[in-house]
Amino acid sequence: MTGSQTRPARKVATAKRDRVRDHLLRLIDTAAPGTSLDSERDLAEALGVSRPTVRAALQDLARSGYLVRHQGRGTFTSPRKIDQPLTGDTTDGTAALAAPSAEGTWTSHVVTFRTSPAGPSRAARFDIATDAPILRIVRVRLVEGEPIAIERLDVPAALVPNLAPADLESGNFYHLLRDRHGIAVSDAVQTMEPTVANPDQAELLDIEVYAPLLQVERTTKDTTGRVVEFAHSVYRGDRYRITTRLHLDATSG
Repeated sequence: MTGSQTRPARKVATAKRDRVRDHLLRLIDTAAPGTSLDSERDLAEALGVSRPTVRAALQDLARSGYLVRHQGRGTFTSPRKIDQPLTGDTTDGTAALAAPSAEGTWTSHVVTFRTSPAGPSRAARFDIATDAPILRIVRVRLVEGEPIAIERLDVPAALVPNLAPADLESGNFYHLLRDRHGIAVSDAVQTMEPTVANPDQAELLDIEVYAPLLQVERTTKDTTGRVVEFAHSVYRGDRYRITTRLHLDATSG
């Protein structure tokens, strides 16, 4: 047979996977968040394709955040996203993207809580001596008991005497700084960019390696202009959404 009379195997496989993907997207559009899908075997039989073809389509949609796959439990449509308004307003004592201002009840599990000398890099950031102690806090942020983010905080230890891990399991860190330590945060510089989960992050967040994440870095100052916090956080791409309100005028465009 000539090339015009037969389709290459790779094109056939791609066409089948696209057909499965389109079918799954239609299911996702009509299903409630967290709905369990049929098994790979049942989907393959219903669609007349092989299980590897179904598996490839499911993995593709999981990487894109449409599905969540749990080993031994099955595949589910992604849960409802947590909506975080993005604003520069810090008048309530929180900075933009301070997690407790997002939807849901936020709690934390503290993974790391230790002090170490600042060293040259952190000393320059906080304008302190290189041997001044810095408190490093790593905590998993949870909403309704489900891990959503990993937050790493660096804070000069002298600013937060007697701070304990239990103090960081609930509530707002900026409120804690203000109410217990007399530190009122004023402004912050924050950057956001996409990334993917490494093995350690995937384990803490109960997601697959290379799952999409939103990486956020923030440097926070108090009302005196002193840097009081540097935060590095990653948020699950399948559960976290940022909403921005824009004000447009005649110069916009």
